[in-house]
Amino acid sequence: MAGSSHGHTPAAWTGVIIAFIGFCVAGAFMVMAQPLGFWAGMVIVVLGGVVGMIMRSMGLGQPKESGQITHLTTATPREPVTAES
Repeated sequence: MAGSSHGHTPAAWTGVIIAFIGFCVAGAFMVMAQPLGFWAGMVIVVLGGVVGMIMRSMGLGQPKESGQITHLTTATPREPVTAES
């Protein structure tokens, strides 16, 4: 995928930043032995994924390529190769 801008979108950056903050919160509360704070951080991690998907559906993510697999279905069939002895 050389030359693609995979992940360089507002949706990807926002989702990853929110998930990273949740990871830091969960890690801090794990060290402090506070299970409720740990699970709150894990909720923030999941929230980052949800926000990223919502932003992608709003058009702020990378668009899907529509012609990615169509070349396989429109190709002409080939004759089977037989082994000669």
